[in-house]
Amino acid sequence: MKRMAKMVDVGGKDVVKREATAEGRLALKRSTVQAVQSGTVKKGDVVTASKLAGIQAAKSTSSILPLCHQIPLTSAEVEVFPEGEALRCTCTVRAEYRTGVEMEALVGVTVALLNAWDMVKYLEKDAAGQYPDAKIVDVRVISKRKG
Repeated sequence: MKRMAKMVDVGGKDVVKREATAEGRLALKRSTVQAVQSGTVKKGDVVTASKLAGIQAAKSTSSILPLCHQIPLTSAEVEVFPEGEALRCTCTVRAEYRTGVEMEALVGVTVALLNAWDMVKYLEKDAAGQYPDAKIVDVRVISKRKG
C-alpha cells in the first residue's frame, strides 16, 4: 500500500525561536571571480543581486517545496563573498514558529548561488558552450538553534 505525501501537523508543538545557517560554494574560473570583484559582470552587481535572490527564495520556500510549512520568518540574511576560485554563500534564517527553518536556509543559499551562476555564465562557457569549471558544491546546514 502506497502512502500519500502529507504535510506534518505541527499544531501541537510550542512556538519557539529558531535559527538555521546554511552555506555553499559556486566554483568558477579565477577570471570570473575577478570580474565579480571588479564589478565588470555585464548583468551588474553579482553579490547584491544574489543576496536579494537568496532572501526572496528563503521567504518563498513553501512555494518551492510542497510539504514545507509557511513559516513567518523574522529575518533572512545572505552573504556572498569571493573565496579563491569560488563564491561562498551563507544564509541565516530566523523565525518564532513550531518547526525549524533549515529548508529556508538551504533554499536561500542554493538560489543565491544559482543567481550568481546565471549572472556570470557567459564568462564560464567554453568553446562548446559547456561549463567545465562552474559547479555548486558543499551545500549544507552548518548550524541550527532552537529555543
